[in-house]
Amino acid sequence: MPYLIDGHNLIPKLGLRLDFIDDEKELMTLLQEFCRRRRTQVEVYFDGAPAGQATRYKLGRVTAYFINKASSADAAIESRLNRLGKAAKNWTVVSSDNRIQRAAGAVHARVIASEDFSRKMRKARSLNGENPDDDPKLSTSEVDEWMKLFEKQGK
Repeated sequence: MPYLIDGHNLIPKLGLRLDFIDDEKELMTLLQEFCRRRRTQVEVYFDGAPAGQATRYKLGRVTAYFINKASSADAAIESRLNRLGKAAKNWTVVSSDNRIQRAAGAVHARVIASEDFSRKMRKARSLNGENPDDDPKLSTSEVDEWMKLFEKQGK
């Protein structure tokens, strides 16, 4: 089952810091690993892209949307749920935000709180014999892909 994720809502639940410059990048790396292990896909939404610079990045099974300051990740998630229509019931929305949870319930999408999803992510890593507190291991090609992605974003 694919996931729609409220990125900035999930970041602190994973022990990452919202004030860290690469918090979104770290979350995307963890989500990439989760998707690979669980054979699923994720759409993650982040607030705060500079005006006129809302962007979409796809890397493997993770698609990240950086929503410009004129809107919000919450509004983008709600819009995506509405566009999914009846297919929304096949998605799981990850957020502890009541507004997002209500919107997901209205279209019959599954809802999981960010705290619960963070535990699910840790469990997926530990089931594969890894310590969930270790840094994820990326191949050289994956690191190169991420570097290209974030070099583009910075320009």
